[in-house]
Amino acid sequence: MASSHCFAPFVFLLLLVGCSARPLYPLPSKEANRYRQPLQTSRPYNIAHRGSNGEIPEETAAAYMRAIEEGADFIETDILSSKDGVLICFHDVTLDETTDIAKHTEFADRKRTYDVQGVNTTGFFTVDFTLKELKTLRVKQRYPFRDQQYNGKFPIITFEEFISIALDAPRVVGIYPEIKNPVLINQHVKWSNGKRFEDKFVETLKKYGYKGSYMSKDWLKQPAFIQSFAPTSLVYVSNLTDLPKIFLIDDITIPTQDTNQSYWEITSDSYLSYIKEYVVGIGPWKDTVVPVVNNYLQTPTDLVPMAHAHNLQVHPYTFRNDNSSLHFDFRQDPYQEYEYWLNKIGVDGLFTDFTGSLHNYQEWTSFNQSDNSNASKLLHKIALLVSSYTKA
Repeated sequence: MASSHCFAPFVFLLLLVGCSARPLYPLPSKEANRYRQPLQTSRPYNIAHRGSNGEIPEETAAAYMRAIEEGADFIETDILSSKDGVLICFHDVTLDETTDIAKHTEFADRKRTYDVQGVNTTGFFTVDFTLKELKTLRVKQRYPFRDQQYNGKFPIITFEEFISIALDAPRVVGIYPEIKNPVLINQHVKWSNGKRFEDKFVETLKKYGYKGSYMSKDWLKQPAFIQSFAPTSLVYVSNLTDLPKIFLIDDITIPTQDTNQSYWEITSDSYLSYIKEYVVGIGPWKDTVVPVVNNYLQTPTDLVPMAHAHNLQVHPYTFRNDNSSLHFDFRQDPYQEYEYWLNKIGVDGLFTDFTGSLHNYQEWTSFNQSDNSNASKLLHKIALLVSSYTKA
């Protein structure tokens, strides 16, 4: 599908005004009732991992807008909380790696050490800053080998601002928010009436009209997947919303953050049989699906066929174009990697840092119905010609 030309000026506008802490978007979308091209559901989902962060610093409005422009089906985000209980889009529990916090000497005394999934972690934690303080920071590119020109231009955005970006897109674009580090957030942030992080998360989705089971009329109008590495959070929110949920699976060495279960337990046939009552799919780290030794692929595990046998979708992460992220088997060609995962492994969606590349690959390798019809007619004519030739 072609990207809308009218969306590009908004990206340019954002690049000019990105330093403003004021939300650029109306909340909720003032254009929510207009007709928009529906979500494509005929091929695996293109999931923009933290936006198009291969080009623009992750989890920023500009990264999400670029991903939409490039053809993403879903824009993905990690949800954390500020000290004053405002939900924000940010991946790390600390601000050190992807913001300019080090330049803000007024916050020098905020450095703390907390237990994060059993590891003592020191840094500037989002839970120790109010939203107003967080908005004074600017985001930077995580990886030094990627484009650095946008460093310092964009602020941290809120969950509500993120939702508004999706609702204001020129076509239907789904959202894919993660309940990030719920154990830590619930330990350090307290809401009124005894509410939990998960309650505020679902309340925000409901506020903007996100509801409905997978592929229902309501869901197709405003598509959303809820994801988490914490199985207890997924079970908890199942009692709050019927939106589809995805159980994220980490590396084989990392236990679940809330139940301390091993990778082998949560990928067993019996556990998938249990968790499928609460989720519609799993999101595994791709190197656990197909193990890697010395940067070469090994024999695939049975995780994908086993998940499919339980009627669970599989959305592996993370696909990156950078040479350092491509295994030798793919000869530095991300299109070969997409070909392998979509056609040989048979997954149902991909988390990618380079939304445009995946979109281009799918467009170039997909046939629409008219293409198939014309191809069938041509093959039929060829068959008739061959048949008449052999009879003669």
